[in-house]
Amino acid sequence: MALDATLRLHSQAPTGALMNVRQLKEFCSRFSGSHETLYGEPSNFLVYSVGGRKFAYFKTSEPERWRFSIKVTPERFVELTDFPGVKPARYRGRFHWVTIVEVPRFPASYLTELVEWSYQKAFTSLSKAKQIAIRVSPA
Repeated sequence: MALDATLRLHSQAPTGALMNVRQLKEFCSRFSGSHETLYGEPSNFLVYSVGGRKFAYFKTSEPERWRFSIKVTPERFVELTDFPGVKPARYRGRFHWVTIVEVPRFPASYLTELVEWSYQKAFTSLSKAKQIAIRVSPA
């Protein structure tokens, strides 16, 4: 997946075969212009966004604590929802968002590819002025 050089992460994805929730949260926060917002009761979400556009979120309350949701392509949506442990995201499935029930069961390289695509989709949906502002903002 080719990303514009100015949108590359400040560091690479964790090495190793799998990624835990902490590593995935750190990965999401390293994108240019990424903002982390914690919504308490009744939502209980930890949301990652760029320019006000969501690209990933975690559920923070039981029984779904640390389930991870991202936007994917329509083709990936069909592919992923056939895997055990992946389901259409509640209220967002019709917009091609999936929920990964157990993050540590997915290869780090696959998760990072999915997150990069979701971030890029959110970023390119911003106005050109917002994109430029994010590109030139300090890291």
